[in-house]
Formats: sequence, C-alpha cells, structure tokens
Amino acid sequence: MFFLSILPLRHDDLKEMLDSNKDSLKLEAMKRIVAMIARGKNASDLFPAVVKNVACKNIEVKKLVYVYLVRYAEEQQDLALLSISTFQRGLKDPNQLIRASALRVLSSIRVTIIVPIMMLAIKEAASDMSPYVRKTAAHAIPKLYSLDPEQKDQLIEVIEKLLADKTTLVAGSVVMAFEEVCPERIDLIHKNYRKLCNLLIDVEEWGQVVIINMLTRYARTQFLNPNINVNDDEDEDEEEKEKKAEAMAMAKRKPYVMDPDHRLLLRNTKPLLQSRNAAVVMAVAQLYFHLAPKAEVGVIAKALVRLLRSHSEVQYVVLQNVATMTIKRRGMFEPYLKSFYIRSTDPTQIKVLKLEVLTNLANETNISTILREFQTYIKSMDKDFVAATIQAIGRCATNIGEVRDTCLNGLVQLLSNRDELVVAESVVVIKKLLQMQPEKHSDIIKHMAKLTDNIQVPMARASILWLIGEYCEHVPKIAPDVLRKMAKSFTNEEDIVKLQIINLAAKLYLTNSKQTKLLTQYVLNLAKYDQNYDIRDRARFIRQLIVPTEKSGALSKYAKKLFLALKPAPVLESPFKDRDHFQLGSLSHLLNAKAGGYQELPDWPEAAPDPSVRNVEVKESVRAVGTVTYRDTGALWVFQGPQKMEGSEVTDLDSFKCLKLCLMGHVYLCRCMWTECDTQCGSDNLICQTFLSPFDSDLFSTESDSASGSESGSGSGEESGSGSQMLSFSTIAPSSTVKSYELLHRITGEGLSVEYCFSRQPFSSDANMVAVQMQFTNNSTSETKSLHMEDVKLQSGMRVKEFAEIESLPAGESATAVMGIDFCDSTQAANFQLKFFVSIQPPVGELMQPVFLTENEFKKEQGQLMGMNEITEKLTLDIKCRNEHAIVQRVTTTANLSRVPCGSDKECRFAGRTVTSGSLVLVTVVTKDEGATQLTVNCEKMVIGTMLVKDILLALTQ
Repeated sequence: MFFLSILPLRHDDLKEMLDSNKDSLKLEAMKRIVAMIARGKNASDLFPAVVKNVACKNIEVKKLVYVYLVRYAEEQQDLALLSISTFQRGLKDPNQLIRASALRVLSSIRVTIIVPIMMLAIKEAASDMSPYVRKTAAHAIPKLYSLDPEQKDQLIEVIEKLLADKTTLVAGSVVMAFEEVCPERIDLIHKNYRKLCNLLIDVEEWGQVVIINMLTRYARTQFLNPNINVNDDEDEDEEEKEKKAEAMAMAKRKPYVMDPDHRLLLRNTKPLLQSRNAAVVMAVAQLYFHLAPKAEVGVIAKALVRLLRSHSEVQYVVLQNVATMTIKRRGMFEPYLKSFYIRSTDPTQIKVLKLEVLTNLANETNISTILREFQTYIKSMDKDFVAATIQAIGRCATNIGEVRDTCLNGLVQLLSNRDELVVAESVVVIKKLLQMQPEKHSDIIKHMAKLTDNIQVPMARASILWLIGEYCEHVPKIAPDVLRKMAKSFTNEEDIVKLQIINLAAKLYLTNSKQTKLLTQYVLNLAKYDQNYDIRDRARFIRQLIVPTEKSGALSKYAKKLFLALKPAPVLESPFKDRDHFQLGSLSHLLNAKAGGYQELPDWPEAAPDPSVRNVEVKESVRAVGTVTYRDTGALWVFQGPQKMEGSEVTDLDSFKCLKLCLMGHVYLCRCMWTECDTQCGSDNLICQTFLSPFDSDLFSTESDSASGSESGSGSGEESGSGSQMLSFSTIAPSSTVKSYELLHRITGEGLSVEYCFSRQPFSSDANMVAVQMQFTNNSTSETKSLHMEDVKLQSGMRVKEFAEIESLPAGESATAVMGIDFCDSTQAANFQLKFFVSIQPPVGELMQPVFLTENEFKKEQGQLMGMNEITEKLTLDIKCRNEHAIVQRVTTTANLSRVPCGSDKECRFAGRTVTSGSLVLVTVVTKDEGATQLTVNCEKMVIGTMLVKDILLALTQ
C-alpha cells in the first residue's frame, strides 16, 4: 500500500518538473521518465506533460522528449496529433538527431489522415544531407506502407533514390525497406548490385544480414547454376535425376563460365565469415550453400563450427542448418567430426541435433568411431537423449549395410537393460531393422517374444506383437503362447496394444487355426464390447473377413493376401532431408513450415539473363582532344584537354591563373583553378619554363600531332588547334625507383635465377590484375628450356594470367616476361611451380593504382572516410627526411599513389585506388616543428589502411 500511495505523488512531482521554466529540471524529469520506460514501467499518463516540451529549445531535453514520444505516440494518437505542427518544425531543425527523431515520431502515429504529411516528410528526409536522417527515412517507409499500401508507387520512387545512396549507413536500411515494400522489383537492384557488393564489408552487421539474404535471392534469378555439371545429390528421386541429366546434357553443349558479378558477390562476402556476429556468419554460409560452386562451399564449415562455441540458442540455429547441409554436402564437415561430439553440459535439444549431424556424417570410414561414441551416450541419465541415440544407431545400421549386424546385436544387448525406456526404444528400432532380413534373425524374434512379460511401454509391446504376427512362420511354437498371454491381459492393455493383439490373432487364425481358433474368437468377443470404437470396428471387420459366413462377401477369399502380404522395409530418413527447399537461416527453415513474410528461394534460370543490366553509365567529365605524353623509362604521364568543369567547357589558358608542373624527382600536377597564385603563367606558355629546365625540350610530344605528322618540339603548345587548349590530367604513375625482389636464387634454381618487380603499369589483359615483371637469367653453362607456370595454388577468389612460355633461354642470357595477378586486395601469396616451387607476395602498397584528385575532391572524399575508416599515427622524422622531396619519394616508393595538389608547404597528400575493388586510399603527411609529423590514412578497407600505415611509418622513419 505504501508504494501505491507514493506512485501518483511521484508522477505529480515529475509533472511539476516538466512544467518548470528551468531546463535543468525538465532534463532531470525526462531522464527519470526514460529510465522508468527502460525498466518496463508504464509512463503513458505523463504524455500530455511531456508532449508540451517538444518545442523546448534545449537540445538534450528535446532528444529525450522524442525518445518518449516514439514509445507512446502510437498509443496516444489523439494527443500526438495536436503536436503534429511541432513535429513538422522539427523536420527542419539544424540538428540531425532532432530531424531524425521528428520523422521517427511522425511515422509512429498510425492515423491515415496524416499519410500525405508523412509521405512529404519521407521524401524530404530522403534528400537530407545527413546519412542518419536518410537512414531514418528508410525505416519510415515500411511503416507508411503498412498504414496505407496505396502509397506503394510513390514509396518505390523513394526507395529507388535511396538505393543509389553511396553511404554504408543507409544501405542496410533501404534494402530492408525494399524487402518489405517491393521485393519483386529486382530491376531496382540491377544498377546498384555492384555497389551493394562493394559496400557490404562496411555496412553495420544487421544491414549485412538483410543485404546478403536479398542478394542470395537476386543471384538465383540472374546467374546460372555453378553446379550444373556436378552431380552432388546421392539421394535423388528418379524424376530429379532425369531433370538433372537433361540440364547436364544442355550444359555440356555450352561450358559453364561464372559471371564476374557472381564471383564479385562470393568474393566480397567471404571475409564476413570472420564476423563476430553469428547472424552475419550464418547469412554468408547460406549464401555460399545456395550459390557457390561445390568446390568452394567448404570454406563455410570452419566458420560454422566456430559458432558452436556460442550460446545454446545460437548453437541450436547453427546445428539446424548444419544438419540440413550435411545431407548434400557431407564431405565439408567430416574433418570437424569431433566438434559435434556431445558434452554432458549440452541441453537436450542441442544433443539431439548433434546426434543428427553425427548420423548424417557416418560412413564406412568413421562408423566405428561414431558407434563407440553412441555406446557412451546410451549410459546418459537424459532419457530423451538416450532414445534419440538408439534411433541414431538404427539409422546408421540402415544406411551402412556393413555394420547392420553389429548394430542389431548391440541393440539386442540393450534389451537386458534395467531401464524400461531404453528397452522400449530398442524394441521399436529392432523391429524396423528386422524387417530388412527377418529370416536371418528368428532367434532375435524369439528373444523379443519373451520380453512381453516385462516390458510395459505400450509402443514397445505393440512392436513386439507386430513382429511376432508378421513373422509367425519363423516362430510357430512361441506365437500361439504369446497370444494366450495377451488374451488374458487384453482388457488392461492400452489401445495401441489391443489393436496389435487383434492383428496377431487374425494372422495366427489364418496360418495356424487349429491352435488359435478359440483364442481368436475369445479376443474378438472381448474387443466387440471395448470402450474404444476403433477397437470395436476393427474386431467386427476382422471377424467378417477371416471367419466366413453366409453373409460374408467375396473379400474373405483374399484374407490371407490382405493380412500376410509382404510389406516393404521402412526407410529411416533424416527429418532434415527435404528442408533445403527453404532458404537456410530463415525462420521457415527452422520451423520446417512456411512462416509469414517468407519469400521463396527462386529456381536457377535455364538461360543466363542479360548481364549488361548491371552496367552503370559513368558520366564522362573529360573529353580528350590532344594528348601530351611524357616519356621516361618505365613511367608514363598523360595530360589531356579540353576538360568539362562545373558545366562549362574550359578551352583557354586565360580562364585560369596557373598550371604548374613540379619536377622534383617525382612529377605531379598542381592545378590552381580560379585562385590566386604567386606564379603567373602567360597564355602562350603551356607549362612554366622554370619547371621545364631539368628536362630536354623534346620530352613532351603531342599524340594528336604525331598522328598528323607534326611534332611538338618544346611542349609550349604552339601548335595550331591545341596551343590554347587546357591540358587535363588523365593518368599519373610516379617514377619512383621500382624495387626488385628475388623469386628464385641461382643456387636453388640450379643455375636459373629469377627476379620480379611490380611495374606499376596497368595490366593490359585485365584491369583488376597487378602487373608483375619477371626477369629470368640463365647462369648455368647449358640451355634452359620450357620456362612456364604450372601447379598454380591460389587463395579463393585470386586469379593469375600466366606469362607466355619461354621455349629456350641460352646460357648466360636473360629474358623478361610479364604476368598478371589478381590479389583480391589482399597480401596473400600466389604460389606456383617454375621448375621449382616459388611464391609471390605483394606489399600492400603495390595493390593500388594512382588516381588524380583536386584539392577539393580530396577533402570531400576524406570527409566521407572518417571514423573507423581513418587511421592516424604520430612520428618524428629524421633530419634527412624533413623536406618535401624526401617525404614524397619515400611515400610513393612504398605505395603506388599519386601526388595531390596542396596549398600548404607542410602538408603532402596522396591518392590511389585498390586495383581489384577500386576502394579509395588517401594518405596525408603533415609536418610540424622539429620533425614532428602526423600520418593519416583514410581507406574504405580498414585492413589495407592498417597495413599501409605500418609500411609508410617504416619508410619515413628509416
């Protein structure tokens, strides 16, 4: 009573605090209210007092008010509607959290009258500068759709707009909205497919789950089955085998080639198998199971086994999926057999699932080990688990004929167990096994007949009676005696046992009527007056069938055929056999029934759809007219013109103040567009003569002139038609010293030595490959023949373009070859045979290619790669490395990056993209007094950023 009396007073106290003019009191009141909600207490009676403060100027109070309103707006809709104008003003608030909260509250008011207001708010939020607000807009879309499905067309337009968003914060939320509103509109995914694949690694964990599940279904509609030529199902029906045979015949006419977009999805999801979130790992596992080639599915096994160390709830879901996988992909879990051994601390449901997996993994090789485990499990105190173990032994005996007799003998030994439940379950399993070869096991049937005096479990008694009746010719002396005993206790038996007693009596009457005629009539008379109508009906039916009378029909002639017909042996199958038609990891798969909202996993298409639908048109901002090329050993710079900038075409040097080309051992381009600069260039000078002095006058030539037969002698741009054109930058490759690595020593190679270097030139055959230049030197006295690559061993996803075979290399001579390697943005080694086993492992800096950015572009991209994508280290430079030239040289030697213009002398910027995925890499080196320096690396791929920081730190401090 005391607490009941003070509770209203405390609420009155909170109302007074909320009505106060002091923000501190309001803030304290809101903190208490939110704490009450968090503890599960009802605070709905405070709604009028709280909603008045939605217009409070204090940001902290306003945030908490919105938290409260999101919780209770749906319950107190009328009061919430009174403040709707305040929520609309909140949508224009400078603070992104307030804008998002206002939209969240607005979408929580479930009244159809405000649907137009909600729609307008969502459209505005979808164009908001803040990705957090855009994310909230994506969350509001399904709420509005459930309130008014007629808004679907307008919401699809918003979803299409948000799908084009390049921010990882928005990606997961908009895909969830897509799944809720229009999952059938896969055309919206086409243009965004590659972007979603590349963003996947950086999306928040629950967004990753949603995107992966969506892309699984998308891939099943857009790519061909990678296992079309592989027969991976041993237990197929005849119809399925015929269908697969036809499909394989079609595939043989046209060999399977995996779509690059299919490979992109597999490659970008594989790293997520190491995620700390079990749902993400499970999502990737189901993606690989449903989409990957059979040879590559095995990579998920280790990740799933790792999840078995998690909580029992996680284990339960994982084991459900593993049990399904082991039916068709048994081989990938066999190395981890011991991981599925049962611990005494496991809950019963986990034990049963592990038993299921062990049974599925059983084969001729490991069955002895598994059966020894099962023998231990039978001694458990958990009766349900023991029963499941006995059933598992029965399944092993059914599936593996070599151990059938051993299992049967072991189960017979269990018949002498003191535990009645163990004996009962053994009887049921033995009954099923005996149906396979009854003539060989008449002794076991006799032994089981003796158990009728002791076993009281109805199912076990019924199973024994069925066996004796079915195979009564094998035990002609025992069967009538069993019927006599059963007739005595008929009225006290369970219904399932009574039915089998009637069946036994009928079978014995048909085979041995002299001994059993009176017993049968006695049993049928007892059954005639039984309380259960099933038993009464069965007795009347059997009496008419086996005891011919004048009224009996023609059916009685066939009584023996009906009762004593050969019955097929039961097939003991896994309960998970047909569950793979549900998408793994889904609730429907877990329940083995279609749950609400479940989307069917599509069948593979027979013919590959057009892959060009996923091509994205890149708006070209540069149109080349004349190209000026600087030629040097191993390096190439190209400047093109004119350039489109901000909607206007610049074709005259007078339209900007300065274009500097700084030649200090490294060449980079500095463009000062429409800004003040100390150095003024005349309109007749293409490149400042001051900076050209280290070079000869013929270093620059114009390719467009070469084509017409004229040469540009000085690079001053005096040729007609292009002399006044602005030069724009297309490709930059720093001319830093290329470092060579030893691949094969002459002693190890028996006279053949091989060195390699990363030439930093685009590989002509494939832009996603790193060009590796190899120099072969024959130091022996004899000719070396047939130098080529073989036995290539690569990590999953990596590719190699082999160099052309060197047929002969005379003694004392050298030869050069170029190969391409797609390292998949990783530093894992490419291993192969080159007469001897060799390995090429790239430094992280060689996985990049230079890219040109203006100062503004650099700052903009850097601003989008903050937080976890930014790594900063502080260091002190040696005196020799405190000048700009030394810093630039060491950074560009370490990594294949280009220099970015910068207005400060104490700051050096570099930019590049990873070769495979095109992820942006930005490096900033800021020097301060006395050598104090700050190194910052911004990279979309955190692993690459971390490794690059270490390498650059080492280069700058050496």
